[in-house]
Amino acid sequence: MLKLCGFAASNYYNKAKLALLEKNVPFEEVLAWIGETDLEASPLGKVPYLLTDEGALCESQVIAEYIESKYPQNPLIPADPLAAGKVRELVTFLELYLELTARELYAEAFFGGKVSDGVKERQHKLLTRYIPAFAKLAKFSPYIGGDSFTLADCSAVVHLPLVSSCTKIIYGADMLADLPVKDYLKRMAERPTVQKVNADRKANTEVMLSRRK
Repeated sequence: MLKLCGFAASNYYNKAKLALLEKNVPFEEVLAWIGETDLEASPLGKVPYLLTDEGALCESQVIAEYIESKYPQNPLIPADPLAAGKVRELVTFLELYLELTARELYAEAFFGGKVSDGVKERQHKLLTRYIPAFAKLAKFSPYIGGDSFTLADCSAVVHLPLVSSCTKIIYGADMLADLPVKDYLKRMAERPTVQKVNADRKANTEVMLSRRK
């Protein structure tokens, strides 16, 4: 059986977990906090990483692509090459431009740390450019890429709430407010798979925060 290693407070862990759940692939969750990971499986000590009978994989997109290739049922990436490319395009924008840019703010937004004014100004400028670009690609009709739930939704469901929350905390306004993100997340929260991921995330986040005290 596949073993997904990491912790459920991690959005990238939850991206891989949601893909497994949506595809109905049996797997076991193995708790691995940062600093307690298997460095042979994940050389940078990051989560998630996946243990298979054939070997280990790390990085959420690599894991997701492996799952899609190994378990073709309930596909999350379309067979049509262009449509598949559009899904991967959305994932790239969500992660490279939105989430990783906003991540620079998480220390202050969520963990009681402090981010310099210079970093705040730089990230605000970047997000002001990146969010409208993402908006040109996202459809929200009803899914992020159109009429089917795809790997792009696995990313959007776990990343967009963090971008919304941290920008509202740091800048006093949700920088995604002009997009139909709230309605989209509400629709996605009706899916049993998303409900499980969200419930597990909430419970694990409480544990994670208690460990930091």
